[in-house]
Amino acid sequence: MGLSVSWDKDQGAYIPLRHHYLGAPKQISVEQVLNALKPVLENDKIQKVGHNLKFDFSILFRAGIHMKNLFFDTMVAFYCLDPSRSGHDLKDLASEYLGRQLTPIEELIPQKSSRLNRSLPMDQVQIEKVSLYASAEADCTRQLIEKLDPLLKEKRCDSLFYQIEMPLIEILADMELNGIKVDTVFLKKLDDRFSLEIHALESEAYGLAGQEFNLNSSKQLAFILFEKLKLPPARKTKTGFSTDEEVLESLIALHELPRILLKHRELSKLKSTFIDGLLAEVDPGTSRVHTSFNQSGTATGRLSSTNPNLQNIPIRTEQGRMIRRAFIPEKGFVLLSADYSQIDLRVLAHLSGDPVLTEGFNRGADIHRATAAEIYHVRLDQVTDEQRKRAKAINFGIVYGQQAFGLSQSLGISMNDAQNMIESYFHKYAGVREWIEKTKQEAKLKGFVRTLLGRVRYVPEINSKNGSMRSFAERTAINTPVQGTSADIIKAAMIKIYKHLDTQSGRPQVKMLLQVHDDLLLEVPEQHLEKTATSVREDMENAIRLSVPLIADLKTGANWADMEPFKG
Repeated sequence: MGLSVSWDKDQGAYIPLRHHYLGAPKQISVEQVLNALKPVLENDKIQKVGHNLKFDFSILFRAGIHMKNLFFDTMVAFYCLDPSRSGHDLKDLASEYLGRQLTPIEELIPQKSSRLNRSLPMDQVQIEKVSLYASAEADCTRQLIEKLDPLLKEKRCDSLFYQIEMPLIEILADMELNGIKVDTVFLKKLDDRFSLEIHALESEAYGLAGQEFNLNSSKQLAFILFEKLKLPPARKTKTGFSTDEEVLESLIALHELPRILLKHRELSKLKSTFIDGLLAEVDPGTSRVHTSFNQSGTATGRLSSTNPNLQNIPIRTEQGRMIRRAFIPEKGFVLLSADYSQIDLRVLAHLSGDPVLTEGFNRGADIHRATAAEIYHVRLDQVTDEQRKRAKAINFGIVYGQQAFGLSQSLGISMNDAQNMIESYFHKYAGVREWIEKTKQEAKLKGFVRTLLGRVRYVPEINSKNGSMRSFAERTAINTPVQGTSADIIKAAMIKIYKHLDTQSGRPQVKMLLQVHDDLLLEVPEQHLEKTATSVREDMENAIRLSVPLIADLKTGANWADMEPFKG
């Protein structure tokens, strides 16, 4: 509809292209404007600045312009400076750092038009109004560099910003444009199957309850469970007795209905959130879904994914795994998945310097089995699958700063047993406990923690007199250096892989599709599979060596079984 640009302080202009309203002046054609701007935007000697540059890059790319030298993104810079802020809006930045009050979008576009009873489209707003609004935003964006760049250097976040976060912008935009193919025929069949199962579960629930009722109504459900069937209520809320998942789990041993209700909830969520949600987002022309990666959505540095969220496709149940089978490669291609093995625990071993944990990784030991052997006082060959599963929960729980209460809840055991398990864990990995205590003390003194690559996170509540706030801040102080370092490393790997793929195979051939925390998914031509897999493995290993040299002492744990592709 239009573009706003700024080239100097207090200078800005708006180029209208597609305003449609009665009396709108004649506008320059889109083709003319793009042809005029293309040499500037594609000149890699000219630095480009923006707020949420990924959006601008994607829009221009679709219009035939490949913008080069993405130098500074004010939104991402502010995120690096203060990742815990709930939003990184340009208007907030302009007010905070420039003392300028930008016009709220609601003033430009009233939320409700009395004639249409809906928001007025931007292209029907007068050009003069949009011009003042848009050119001021471009001017502020450019001026913000002078404020944010020195702060990045002062807080020692500049290397992270310029070497990791800025190069990542084009990669994420490219991944969004690529999308991932979905087998819609398979999904629709799965939708029909789930609908039948949900209907059958409803009928079964009606039979067990002795009457029909709304399975999604907490009030009706509470009446059936606690009044009609006389089951013991566990917890009361403001609106009545709770019927949440935890309550239903506790009632399974007493009656068959709670199990049916839990199954119904699971299938209903899978159907509505994942099947219906995916089908609604599929591009009918390409059969691909294009998620949006949020670079500034988490305080630890992890990426998040929305519209649709492709980072939380379920894998714990068979029904959830069936949904994953709907993601397929194009004909002649395969999907290649490459992930870091237990990277959070390896980072913990590096940060803590714990000799037992580090030595275990270096000799290729099963860390979860070794932890289980220590906790349950048995030999390694005597550890059961259930014991290993519980030890795994403890290993990762420690990374997240979990205390005895949280562990008891997740494993369904007593607080006393949970505390004993934690004590046994710290007996084996004494270096981890020492690092945790040291990290908490440093956080109390400094008010912040850092990842190995310099990402900062503030934890002012760590000195709070409020026990729950202080406890949460302590868990944050423990978790952030571990999970945040892992997030930084996978980002570094993405940058290396993307450069490699872009120069050797060309963008149209090998495509990076998804990042799910420590896992990357690529779409690769079958004839390039072996070469690409080798290249990806090398780049992921090099990303660790270049990002955090000392971590090279820990084996990456790459396993060719994990690198094998699966075909749709």
